[in-house]
Amino acid sequence: MKHIIEVFESLDIDAQYFIPYGKYKAKVHIDATKDIAERNAKLILVTGMTPTAAGEGKTTTSIGLTQGLANIGKKAIANLREPSLGPIFGIKGGGTGGGFSKLEPEDEINIHFTGDAHAVSSAHNLLAAIVDSAVYHNTINGFSASGVTWRRVSDMQERSLRTIVTGIGGATNGPLRETGFDIIAASEIMAILALSTDLGDLRQRLSRLVVGFLTNGKPVTAFDLNAVGPMMTLLRHTIHPNLVQTTEGQPAVVHAGPFGNIAHGCSSIIADNLASGYADYVITEAGFGADLGFEKFMHIKTRASGVMPAAVVLVTTVRAVKAHGGVKPADFTKPNSEALTNGFANPAHLIKVIKSFGLPVVVAINRHPSDTKEEVKQLRDLLLTSGAEGIAESTVFADGGKGGIELAEAVVEITKASLGKVDYLYPIDASIEDKVSLLSSQVYGAKNIVWSKIARKKMDMFTDLGWANLPICMAKTHLSISDKADRKGAPSGYDFHISDLRASIGAGFIYPTAGNILTMPGLPASPRELDIDSQGNLLGSF
Repeated sequence: MKHIIEVFESLDIDAQYFIPYGKYKAKVHIDATKDIAERNAKLILVTGMTPTAAGEGKTTTSIGLTQGLANIGKKAIANLREPSLGPIFGIKGGGTGGGFSKLEPEDEINIHFTGDAHAVSSAHNLLAAIVDSAVYHNTINGFSASGVTWRRVSDMQERSLRTIVTGIGGATNGPLRETGFDIIAASEIMAILALSTDLGDLRQRLSRLVVGFLTNGKPVTAFDLNAVGPMMTLLRHTIHPNLVQTTEGQPAVVHAGPFGNIAHGCSSIIADNLASGYADYVITEAGFGADLGFEKFMHIKTRASGVMPAAVVLVTTVRAVKAHGGVKPADFTKPNSEALTNGFANPAHLIKVIKSFGLPVVVAINRHPSDTKEEVKQLRDLLLTSGAEGIAESTVFADGGKGGIELAEAVVEITKASLGKVDYLYPIDASIEDKVSLLSSQVYGAKNIVWSKIARKKMDMFTDLGWANLPICMAKTHLSISDKADRKGAPSGYDFHISDLRASIGAGFIYPTAGNILTMPGLPASPRELDIDSQGNLLGSF
């Protein structure tokens, strides 16, 4: 592993912006983005087919592509999200790639890193404390416990915190109210960090945070509670992006960590602005499948940043396609031509979704040792009918950057042409109902939308408050294109259920929840076993 100073110096950034965090991590001061005369880097967005138990390797592919580009003489930077602690001890595990295509130092990145998630959590829960204090002391006339909507957050998966009662034990412990916790990756402040362009924008977004409503229906904001300054003090270092490296020493910027299923699932705009001034290619990813992270990247992030991807890489695997064709995990290694054909409906649909925006697509077939030549050929033949502009096999897990050369060359080739007009699926001034309807039919394949009474009531209220002109950030299962996890492939003609609606005015989107999606996951029966040795070194794997 290179010393982080060496990684920093490879970027030719002025030394005054270097903020070291030990030997292998650093922050780069946000002012480094102001020294950039022009940004000519091509932004490559990595997304994936709908996740399965087989694992698709989207982060591994992103890192391997960065290394592959370096292998063919291109200056590339990986821009990725910060892992959340919750999944590390749950089923998903860490978020730093795998094999010979990882971020380093992976143990430090996965656990605590530079403290950004802790700062976001502290700011979020400080606001919750200020809200409860305002209600207790009646500092805002008409603001009562029943009007509070702001929940708390934790970076651990704990199902017992989904719905709780606070303030029990007497009047001095009030206010008494029902509330709950979300995981930190679903915090609106995490989304704000990812979507802010500078300190001023961060302050403005925090000031717009809606924490509840008065008895007359008027929203109460963080600005109304004089909470913005205190939160800014906790986030003042968090806004600087973090610098680490890949297995082969390429620079990687890791900043912000919103989930793709219960948030917008993209790393920060600040990280993109930084990397685009010091590289030929910036490789970023969007959370979960293209029906979630990619769609939100386009409708939410690009509208905030004004920066479009030059191309999209869709990650597939033979095993994942078979899983969407009905194959169970125990049979992933067994050839099954029929399942490959049936499961191909999933990546085919998502390629169509990506191309509907006017973006070129390279499909990466992330190879697994159990893949047969016949299966890979069959998948390639199917992909030739999909409309994708490029297909490349990837062995970056086993071979590092050398295993990503074919993919890197495909990306370089596809981005030689100028990007045409990008088309959004919905205009920003469409109604909330129309936006959800377009997403449901065009992306999720639904025939009808079923709104709960509370969701429809909130939709009408948000429209009356002037919030309809915001993009949609759908919270739904990541395991299916639909709102139900057991619907594999490319389901269509079904009812899509909207159970609730939130307004994330600081982040700048309307947040519907579909089906029974949870914003606080729970741990599995056997949480991941990690430990340290007598020297403090990590035992176990991510």
